[in-house]
Amino acid sequence: MAQFPMIETPRLLLRVPEIGDFVRYAETLAHPSALHIGGPMGRHEAWRRFLQMPGAWHVQGFAMFSVIVKASGRWMGQAGPWCPADWPGTEIGYSFHPDARGKGYATEACAAAMDYAFDVLGWDDAIHSIAPANAASQAVAMRLGSRNRGPGTLPPPLDQHPIEIWGQTRDEWRANRERFA
Repeated sequence: MAQFPMIETPRLLLRVPEIGDFVRYAETLAHPSALHIGGPMGRHEAWRRFLQMPGAWHVQGFAMFSVIVKASGRWMGQAGPWCPADWPGTEIGYSFHPDARGKGYATEACAAAMDYAFDVLGWDDAIHSIAPANAASQAVAMRLGSRNRGPGTLPPPLDQHPIEIWGQTRDEWRANRERFA
């Protein structure tokens, strides 16, 4: 069995997804306020999407981490490196349960994921594909120091959903990272 990384931040544990994460993951994707690309989805579609991350870990050696609050063990979301075929770039993606909002978990988890992508995976650039109406995700990107690079296109069938590409280079991240030290 492959060994996968775990990352600890002051409040969070980032680890490979486990089956016990699915209930809250499905709640996240089904919530009426879900602003992820494609919008709310049912349990069956959420299951198929959930399996993408463990699969990517096994095939590519990286994917988004499950984000767990250390004090409670509660799953709050996912964040991390993501780069499927024909993607517009090497992405640090993120999606968080509605009850995680306003607590700073997304920024904390994404900062650790950015470090991982640049320091361990050797990436030179990281993007965030964000739906134009998703102000919360845009705010996380801005807190990380990413800037809006303009409209982008995802591969089919997601090409029907407008996105903006936010991002920064490894050197820009090094300068921005000081805010989180």
